[in-house]
Amino acid sequence: MNHLIHRNFFSKLSSHFLRYSNSIAFAETHSSNTISSDNFIPTPLDPVEIFTQWVKSNKFTVQTTRLIHTHLIKGSILAWNIFIANSLIDWYSKSSAIEDAVKVFDEMPERGIVSWNIVISGLNENSRYWDSWEWFSRMRGMGFEPNEFTYGSVLSACNALGFGLGGELVYGLCIRSGFWFDGYIRTGMIDLFAWSLAFEDALRVFEDCAFDRNVVCWNSMISGAVKSSNSWIALGLFSRMLSESLFPNSFTFSSALTACVDLEELEVGKQVHGLAIKYGAREDIFVGTAIVDLYGRCGDIEGASKEFLRMPSRNVVSWTAFISAFVHADDPSTAFQFFADMRKSGMEVNNFTVTSLVTACIKSGSPRLSLQVHSWILKSGFSTDAAVRTSLINMYSKVGDVDACEKLFLRNRTADDVGLYAVMVSAFAQNQSYGKATEIFCAMFHKGLKPEKFCTSSILSIVDCLKLGKQIHSYAQKTGLAADVLVGSSLLTMYSKCRSLDQSFQVFEQTPNKDVVTWASMISGFAEHDCADKAIHLFREMLSEEIEPDQVTLAGVLSSLSSLGILLKGKEVHGHAIRKGFSIEALLGGTLVNFYSKCGALESARRVFNMLPRKDHVSCSALVSGYAQNGHIEEAMLLFREIRIAGIEIDSYIVSSVLGVVALLNKTSIGTQLHSLLMKFGLHLEASVGSSLISMYSRCGSIDDCHKAFKQIATPDLIGWTTMIMSYAQNGRGAEALRLYEVMKEEGIKPDPVTFTGVLSACSHNGLVEVAYYHLNSMSQEYGIQPGHRHYACMVDVLCRAGRLKEAEKFIKSMPIEPGTLIWGTLLAACKVHGDVELGRLAAEKVSELDPSDAGAMVSLSNICADMGQWEDALDIRSSVKGTRANKEPGWSSI
Repeated sequence: MNHLIHRNFFSKLSSHFLRYSNSIAFAETHSSNTISSDNFIPTPLDPVEIFTQWVKSNKFTVQTTRLIHTHLIKGSILAWNIFIANSLIDWYSKSSAIEDAVKVFDEMPERGIVSWNIVISGLNENSRYWDSWEWFSRMRGMGFEPNEFTYGSVLSACNALGFGLGGELVYGLCIRSGFWFDGYIRTGMIDLFAWSLAFEDALRVFEDCAFDRNVVCWNSMISGAVKSSNSWIALGLFSRMLSESLFPNSFTFSSALTACVDLEELEVGKQVHGLAIKYGAREDIFVGTAIVDLYGRCGDIEGASKEFLRMPSRNVVSWTAFISAFVHADDPSTAFQFFADMRKSGMEVNNFTVTSLVTACIKSGSPRLSLQVHSWILKSGFSTDAAVRTSLINMYSKVGDVDACEKLFLRNRTADDVGLYAVMVSAFAQNQSYGKATEIFCAMFHKGLKPEKFCTSSILSIVDCLKLGKQIHSYAQKTGLAADVLVGSSLLTMYSKCRSLDQSFQVFEQTPNKDVVTWASMISGFAEHDCADKAIHLFREMLSEEIEPDQVTLAGVLSSLSSLGILLKGKEVHGHAIRKGFSIEALLGGTLVNFYSKCGALESARRVFNMLPRKDHVSCSALVSGYAQNGHIEEAMLLFREIRIAGIEIDSYIVSSVLGVVALLNKTSIGTQLHSLLMKFGLHLEASVGSSLISMYSRCGSIDDCHKAFKQIATPDLIGWTTMIMSYAQNGRGAEALRLYEVMKEEGIKPDPVTFTGVLSACSHNGLVEVAYYHLNSMSQEYGIQPGHRHYACMVDVLCRAGRLKEAEKFIKSMPIEPGTLIWGTLLAACKVHGDVELGRLAAEKVSELDPSDAGAMVSLSNICADMGQWEDALDIRSSVKGTRANKEPGWSSI
């Protein structure tokens, strides 16, 4: 019927077209998209053919459309025919002249649902998605009832905008209007939910229409599963599709192969590859590219090469996938060779190819090659691309050239690109530029940019200020990033570094879908902060939840077991690592050597050490320290000699362990020789080595050499300052210790609990009671550090050395923590010096209550009585000690 109507209608128009058919032919001759007169106007008197051939040609230009529009206005046709007007709107839309299309629509005296649909669809074609949504709202507001084509177009707009809420509203209208069964609408809704990461909703829509699912619907669901990182579900859907006797097309195979790539499942991918051959889809360029990518990403370079050479035609994506395969296989030189072949073939390069080349530069580790590639990028014009800029900053960051990173960033910082700022934060974080990383992170908020999960995770990795960490945590909670496993792991690590383990564990418990990294981070946090029991308990919980530990987790557990000296359980962990096929090298090998050394199993430690294919600083320093801590000083020095003969590079870790051995030997001559060797290698400038030198000279009583070693450190860290302060205090130079402490604060370095132990000890040696009180109070008031037993014991010692024993007693009773044997023992020692029997008796009784097996306190009390001439009391105390099982540890001397 419609055909007859259109034929009758066009017979009325033939006279009008006679007038200007020659004008149209003239316009087409001069158009940039020329259409031959044979194709466009076979018969000047047949307007039906004019419109039909024009649409089929798909060569719409603004010039020709406007010319036709002019003739239609002259012929007064638009005023009375909706079909011509709709066609004109469609032509303007396809010619990217959407404003002209809207003008024609506004001038129409009558508009039907088709007119609205054409405008909404045209807005989508011209990427005017918000306008598409507004026109849909306007259409409904004017009383027009949308049909399935309207709903499909507006769902496409919501999909492009990521406007999930709008899509749900539209889908609700579809159901109410009875269009929920339409395949076009269902496909649009599945795509929308998949892109909005609401995969469960997409699956629900898909399963609701099980009776009418076509290939397009299946493709949307499979591709949505891949997009939402549900690759196994995608493969399951692919299998179900085959079981329902549906024929997959090239799009289906591309999505299924991408799922195999994400899972790195080469064997499953080979099966999909076989099906693609069976269904004749392998010749498709997109399927062929996906096959190349599968073999390349799964490490089968030979297979990737065969499939690439077998492809009948290749595009830039195919070449890029093939080049990326070699980059992924750590073969940057071959990647560059094929890039040269790609350019020789005349294939255009895109930004993805360029980013693959930049990654190849990172893998090569060659600064010269990086500069060459950067120069080519500048010459070829790709430097303006956001992804390329980001990859260049990342490249310079990896090779340690932070200045180049900063220059690139400053040159492009006007661009409001979250990725650019994020990679700059990561670059500063990787190179430990805490201040600049924080500055860039804060600048993002001033520009109205919202840091995403990778940026937030990067800044958290270097934050050591609890206040700033809590602010970032609040932002993560507000934006929902805290629920992400990557950000959650970074948060709990940050709290661990800031010594806030309770909050760290709280974040751990609140993190949904914990992965092995999350568990490993929490276990390592407990292990590093002397909470070995909690680390082991958490490891047992991890195993009970059937989460397979990795090498980092096992290293954390072994560290905890070593601090507790539980040799048997450590051997079980070692056996587990062997059963799971973990290679005993690098991280795990060094940890095992350290574990066996600390547990006193030096033969096992040496056996593991000898098995290591490559000895690094961790394993060498662990075994040297193990020998020293177990009294095998000679073996430790011999091992150091073996390390030197073997040509193993000497670094700060090994040197620090050896210096610890020299300190135990108390031989300055050996220490001086070692110091000379360190100066030869330039290691004496490092903070950790300098601190070890200071500690060694301090134990040998050579305080002047301590001062020289401290001055040689290029940039002293907190440990270096603290070690020097402790050295001054232990060698009776309290005034120098306190002066150095003030200099340290002026340098902007915050003290830690060990620093305050040295400061209070210095006050004790100088009799500075009021100064000691000031520093003790400043711990909590200025630095948020709660004083511990050692600090209170130092304060008691300060009071006792000043002869204020009664004040020391009152101080002990008013302490916020329960005094231990160290504090009461300090008071007891002072009572012996000052001959205070009564207070000494109280202190001795407190020590005996806390540690009944230690007879030393009662012996000291007996000596106090003897010194004061109270022989009967001394004998009574001695007799009472003999009646118990308490033992006094015999004294010894290293002289």
